[in-house]
Amino acid sequence: MSDIPLYSLRRNKARVNYIPINDSDSSQAMPISRSNIAIATSSSSRQNLRAGKRKERYADDPEEQAGLLGREEFEDEIEDDASGTPQLPTPRLKKQSRASVKDNSRTIPFRPPDKFQSRFPANIVRNQKYNAFTFLPIVFYEQFKFFFNLYFLLVALSQFIPALKIGYIVTYIAPLAFVLTVTMGKEAYDDYKRHLRDREANSQRYLILDCPTDDSSALGEDAYLHTRSVPSSALRVGDLIHLEKNQRVPADLVLLHTSDSSGTCFIRTDQLDGETDWKLRVAVPECQKLEEAALARLDAEIYADSPIKDIHTFIGTFTLNHPPRVDGSAESVLSVSPLTVENVLWANTVLAAGSAVGMVVYTGAETRAVMNTSHPETKILCAVTFALSIVLVALNGFRGLWYIYVFRFLILFSSIIPISLRVNLDMGKTVYASQVMNDSEIPNTIVRTSTLPEELGRIEYLLSDKTGTLTQNEMEMKKLHMGTMSYGFDSMDEVAHQLEVAFGAGDHGHMRQASLSTGAQLATRGRRDMSSRVRDVVLSLALCHNVTPVNNDDGTVTYQASSPDEVAIVTWTQSIGLTLVFRDRTRIDLRTPSGTIISFDVLDIFPFTSESKRMGIVVRDRQTGEITFLQKGADVVMAKIVQRNDWLEEETGNMAREGLRTLVMARKRLGPQLYQDFKACHHEASVKLEGRNEAMAAIVAKYLEHDLELLGLTGVEDKLQDEVKSTLELLRNAGIKIWMLTGDKIETARCIAISTKLVARNQYIHEIAKLKTSDQVRDQLAFLQSKLDCCLVIDGESLQLCLNLFKNEFIEIATKLSAVVACRCSPTQKADVARLIRNHTKKRVCCIGDGGNDVSMIQAADVGVGIVGKEGKQASLAADFSVTQFSFLTKLLLWHGRNSYRRSAKLAQFVIHRGLIISIMQAVFSAIFYFAPIALYQGWLMVGYATVYTMAPVFSLVLDRDVNEDLALLYPELYKELTKGRALSYKTFFQWLMISLYQGAAIMIMSLVLFENEFLHIVSISFTALILNELIMVALEITTWHLYMVISEVVTFLLYVVSIAFLPEYFGRGSTDTSFVVSLVFAWKLAVLVTISALPLYFIKLIHSRIAPAASSKLL
Repeated sequence: MSDIPLYSLRRNKARVNYIPINDSDSSQAMPISRSNIAIATSSSSRQNLRAGKRKERYADDPEEQAGLLGREEFEDEIEDDASGTPQLPTPRLKKQSRASVKDNSRTIPFRPPDKFQSRFPANIVRNQKYNAFTFLPIVFYEQFKFFFNLYFLLVALSQFIPALKIGYIVTYIAPLAFVLTVTMGKEAYDDYKRHLRDREANSQRYLILDCPTDDSSALGEDAYLHTRSVPSSALRVGDLIHLEKNQRVPADLVLLHTSDSSGTCFIRTDQLDGETDWKLRVAVPECQKLEEAALARLDAEIYADSPIKDIHTFIGTFTLNHPPRVDGSAESVLSVSPLTVENVLWANTVLAAGSAVGMVVYTGAETRAVMNTSHPETKILCAVTFALSIVLVALNGFRGLWYIYVFRFLILFSSIIPISLRVNLDMGKTVYASQVMNDSEIPNTIVRTSTLPEELGRIEYLLSDKTGTLTQNEMEMKKLHMGTMSYGFDSMDEVAHQLEVAFGAGDHGHMRQASLSTGAQLATRGRRDMSSRVRDVVLSLALCHNVTPVNNDDGTVTYQASSPDEVAIVTWTQSIGLTLVFRDRTRIDLRTPSGTIISFDVLDIFPFTSESKRMGIVVRDRQTGEITFLQKGADVVMAKIVQRNDWLEEETGNMAREGLRTLVMARKRLGPQLYQDFKACHHEASVKLEGRNEAMAAIVAKYLEHDLELLGLTGVEDKLQDEVKSTLELLRNAGIKIWMLTGDKIETARCIAISTKLVARNQYIHEIAKLKTSDQVRDQLAFLQSKLDCCLVIDGESLQLCLNLFKNEFIEIATKLSAVVACRCSPTQKADVARLIRNHTKKRVCCIGDGGNDVSMIQAADVGVGIVGKEGKQASLAADFSVTQFSFLTKLLLWHGRNSYRRSAKLAQFVIHRGLIISIMQAVFSAIFYFAPIALYQGWLMVGYATVYTMAPVFSLVLDRDVNEDLALLYPELYKELTKGRALSYKTFFQWLMISLYQGAAIMIMSLVLFENEFLHIVSISFTALILNELIMVALEITTWHLYMVISEVVTFLLYVVSIAFLPEYFGRGSTDTSFVVSLVFAWKLAVLVTISALPLYFIKLIHSRIAPAASSKLL
């Protein structure tokens, strides 16, 4: 039985047919003999040698040039061998021609020499970012490119200049060193874990097939398998690797042989593309018919194109120079077979079943897996610092070395730049991410980017996919239309009955009956014709698919396929009596309603692609030998392929309005000669190295895809996701404008938009489709401008025209609409729309999807959300947040997003306030003492202020909340308040600047006034007041108290009290200082000081809450 090729209409799926060499019937084989040398050279590397695209051969003699066949030289070597024993030919390799220096394609012979293998990268997995030499330079560069860190580095370095030295050097170095140590420790730990994973991957052992060196094995008489075990890192291009079940593929391989007799195997690709479906891969036919031991002695070569990133494309050829000699054969035959992605196992995939042998074609950095691995401004604060320094020097009249004083003041005011701000915000984001992932109401939610949680609180545009996102991607066959007859879900029993009649009557069962002509038989003709039509369409649906039945351990059968639509249709054919019982690459078996098995040979398959929007199959009935081309696909492409009819377009629209996904089923009977002509032309196109896809598609269109007989139209229902309607309504009430971008047809998308409540009740829906001219676009835009309360439904072609001709005008109008539905969108269009909205509106855009076609859109958004769905994990892995269903978006945005943004805004402003207030106190202190750049607080007091004394209470603000969860979800309008950005703006920054100015001046001036006679204790007085003031300010900012907040306030105060006793050198000299701090006079004066600094702010806040209360406070 011959293996069957897989073809694609757009992608390289082509394979060559073959017949085993010892088969007496060679009429169907496609070898290329010496007499046919022109054909061989037209599709082989000799042609490309002339074009400069390939590499020239070399042998031991550098002057010797050999052709692709090299047959004469090969025979001479055997005849002239001194030993008289036939030896294996030494493969001649190809030198890289000067014309193709940058061309990285390769022709790999079996058993290549070391010199050839050493030209390619080592097969070493290396995900580490650093090594021992680059760790410090790279980490320092990554850190000091941040303005905070660079500023503090310069401040710390300035302390080594005597004229600029203020206080202890350690007080300036310690904060920066702490931040850098934490960062470097985290980077080192992460990189060490990567190193361990790399080492584990590189040390995994694999079996390499070696060519036997003894003469008996060389003759091939008692051949046996010679293998040796090597680590993954030692594999090189040209090695033959033996893989077992569940073993990781270590490099990109061309599949030569599998343990399955059909030459197929399944691989798992979830680590490469995120898809959960098993993928079918096919061995090279010429190699599959040989034993594994014979592969190492084969005289053949593999051409592989230059390595590229696209995991869905591979162009190559397998050239068999000298097949194993068959008794009686007089002439060696060269054959060239095309290689496509179906013949390749990419690195990092896993062999799911059986064992396999493959040849390494790409290693290390050239593998697809490695090639697809992708490795806030605060200058306003610096300006404040510099301006403050200049003002103080100017007030002193620019006396003396004034420029030195400017730098000394810059250093004194360095605390304005809050080095701890980044640390606090990063720690806060980690807390937010943890809260999201530990929320029991949105289980299995994953935060993949912990730097973005607060962005969830500012979303104004939500761009969503339809299938699998708003719908479940769970399909059920609901309708079958055949032109004159239509069957709904409740009348499928009638279809089953018609099928039973068709298969149960006559001698041939599944064959069309002979024409009935007698008078008595004419009465049954109408019914029998209907039965025949039902049989034709159901049989076609049962054959035209890529579904494989899988037998489970419990005896049940499940259907495996990459598309749920196909599973739904095959499940439906089973329910009405025609059951798929067996499927491999060469055969399909069906069980009819009467229980008999009918078998079909699979001759060719043209898989479904997003570009072609259709799939086809050529089958041969084993009982009659009749060859039929069956094809199903979207109505847009099938309407041009089928014979003219008057019902397809109308019925497709009707089904789409019901929300059904439609597929058109058609067929074409092929005569033996027509099929042989097609086969020959298609094979010639499939071995081309350039323009292969276009050539193959043209052949298919010429011979097969025209004048197909239209059999029927199927309607499959896609169920809505749970709580989609309520989720979209809540998000719309939260002020989020929702766009649905789908590849589906305009009628289906419109229907889903209505059923999901994306369109409000009685809202006008304006459709724009099939626009061709700029005038039409201008008219439509003018209409939309006058009706901004409508929902726009636009097809991909018109959308592209609008973007090409009136991009700014279209986006300006479309972003004002409450809802937009874009149909027939390509993945690129989805991403372009997301970028346009971001760039035009400067608002936050969230994109959500579930399939590989949504990845580009998700990556183009401010926030990407991926749904783990039936289409795999590709979108989930590429997104910032991964959820399991669409309805979780409500909690993610309205609760976690809102809280994260509010908390980050409050935390950032408070950290800035903490730095500003101490700088104001320093400025007042310097101004009173004749503008002298002398430090008010030195040593550990400055270090402790930003860490031990204030860090915990300030950071506790990340647990604050203004309303509870139920209210936040009940009143989504609360979310709308945040999108205006009022929580963090120049206005709020100016307010906190004024607060810091007042409090810093009040504490410093009142300290001097109240404690005029205790001036020696100015440090202990003002610093104690400052710490108490900050603790009170944190308490005033808290809306809802948390246990951690109370503990942090109390513990911080106690720590400060204890530190006074242990650090007397900062509070004066000897025991006198301690007695002063615990005196009653100190206590009441300190109370007055803190009251003056904090009480006015409390009253202002109280009055503001009465006059202009926050929206959330109205609900409490």
